[in-house]
Amino acid sequence: MTPLPDRPDEDTDGDDDAALFRAAIGEVRRLPDAAPPPAAPKPRPLPRMAERDEALARDEFRHALDQSLLEAGDALSYRRDELPPKVFARLRRGEMSAQEELDLHGSPVREAEALLRAFLNDAREHGLGCVRIIHGKGRNGVNDYLDSRGAPVLKNLVDRMLRQRADILAFHSAPPAQGGTGAVVVLLAKSQRRR
Repeated sequence: MTPLPDRPDEDTDGDDDAALFRAAIGEVRRLPDAAPPPAAPKPRPLPRMAERDEALARDEFRHALDQSLLEAGDALSYRRDELPPKVFARLRRGEMSAQEELDLHGSPVREAEALLRAFLNDAREHGLGCVRIIHGKGRNGVNDYLDSRGAPVLKNLVDRMLRQRADILAFHSAPPAQGGTGAVVVLLAKSQRRR
């Protein structure tokens, strides 16, 4: 290695410094070009068909409100054709226990609709087969719980929304000890997860 001079001469220029530097560090090997950074992950596709179905269901629900409305003491009851009648009879008798429960009592209609939709999606995602929804009977209020005709708003909302969903096999008002006509026990279809 060549020692560096104590004082550089006044007449040396930048080329001498570069040559001196190269001589001091030795042979240099060029590094390979760095790989480009990974591309950002593609966003998950939006479930446009499901969103459209939900919007249509909401519209049908609003139109159906003008039709026959349930009263406070009426029982909710629905069974899809593919569900065996014996299973539905067990549901009606209260022989199936709910794995989760949602209490909509006192919720504003828009909030109740969003909560119910999220609850059912979450229950299906977690593989739950039976849930209970407390909607109340609509006897404790005027504006919040009853419509202008005196029908319970949340009860009718729950009935219409459950009937519109493809993942609902059946539902029936709960037995008296579990809320009676102020609650409904819902049987969900098994989730078809893709792996």
